[in-house]
Amino acid sequence: MNNYDVIIIGGGPAGSSAAAILGEKGHRVLVLEREKFPRYHIGESLLPFTYEPLQRLGLIGKMKQSQFVKKYSVQFVSPSGKASQPFYFHTRYDRETVAQTWQVLRSEFDEMLLNNARERGAIVREEMTVTELLRENAASATGQSGPGKSTGETLAARCIGVRARNKDGQIEEFFAPMTLDCTGKESFSAVRNGWRIPDPYLKKVAVWTYYKGAKRDPGMDEGATTVAFVPEKGWFWYIPQHNNMVSVGVVAEGKYLTRDGVKDLGQIFAREAEQNLWIKKYLSEGEQVGEFYVTNEFSFHSRHCASEGLLLVGDALVFLDPVFSSGVMLAMKSGVMAGDIVSEAINSKDFSPERFAEYGRTMRAGVENMRKLVYAFYDPEFSFKKVIDKNPDLAGDITDCLSGDVNKDFSKLWNAIREFCPVPDDLPYGEPLGRGA
Repeated sequence: MNNYDVIIIGGGPAGSSAAAILGEKGHRVLVLEREKFPRYHIGESLLPFTYEPLQRLGLIGKMKQSQFVKKYSVQFVSPSGKASQPFYFHTRYDRETVAQTWQVLRSEFDEMLLNNARERGAIVREEMTVTELLRENAASATGQSGPGKSTGETLAARCIGVRARNKDGQIEEFFAPMTLDCTGKESFSAVRNGWRIPDPYLKKVAVWTYYKGAKRDPGMDEGATTVAFVPEKGWFWYIPQHNNMVSVGVVAEGKYLTRDGVKDLGQIFAREAEQNLWIKKYLSEGEQVGEFYVTNEFSFHSRHCASEGLLLVGDALVFLDPVFSSGVMLAMKSGVMAGDIVSEAINSKDFSPERFAEYGRTMRAGVENMRKLVYAFYDPEFSFKKVIDKNPDLAGDITDCLSGDVNKDFSKLWNAIREFCPVPDDLPYGEPLGRGA
């Protein structure tokens, strides 16, 4: 009874997307989720190109019928309070599919995705904490040094399932030829395999909370995502939600946010809100509700995307600074891709790590494009206005990347940005780890 075609660790956007694809293809899929849904999660702003996985999952109708606020644009605000011309998606796209997206409440959105996986045949068990990956053989081999691999790296034996603890404290074991790690920022497998590597530069801290009744712009701008700058290349997000709520948080270097020895989250938030006149004005009409939250060191990468019997999906594979709200889109995109390729592996009975090489390359290519834009954003010499003023023809490329159309050739854009600031090289990660590699 504990044997499945696929085990998925984590029922967030990546895990639910993969589970729905595999379930509708008739595979026996088990999702083990640590929490009881609905549960709280940050990351509420969807990119336009989230439409494609939503459509594949059959959820566009439910999204249109939901209370989620419609999002048509992104705008940037200087510390003086001056707002840029919004980046309207419809100026680039004339298709319904990407001209508009949504600001979501993740507790409701994620529950919708998980229920969709159930409806498509996945077995979901909540309040199950995975404690260990089960291996075919306790012995392991040691790899050789080389690009993307450190000397002494362990070549993991084939993953054959997981050990988990239920809410009553009982231990259960589950077996499958393929396990998908969709554990989000926790990155269960990468941490335990020694694959998790921090980004060389993107190490930020976020402090956030929620406001009720805060100011919104009129008309189609009511649901816009606003990125408002504070000194030292820090920034606020301002994300309108339904029920008259706004998600708002500040992101910056830890040493900047905790300067002068201030560590109280409410004090940090209040002080930084004074640093941007737009944020100060818009929050003044509302009331702060709930607690203040903090998280740090946003960005990391997994050295490998897969090993035998194991595939990393979504944030478990790579977590990128959230300034452009790419997380949910990348999670769902990778989940759908993983569902398709794992289904092919099951049908062919071929679970070799090499099968997932193209998956790893595709995800890394998209991440690297977004990562380049994030690096530019944090450089004091860069601004979108500077690039577009000098290269008006590249406004479309910037909008594409900001919208989540990340798997395309942006070489002209990167060459133009190099005139203002450095552009990072691609990191040598994402290849699967095979036996004897």
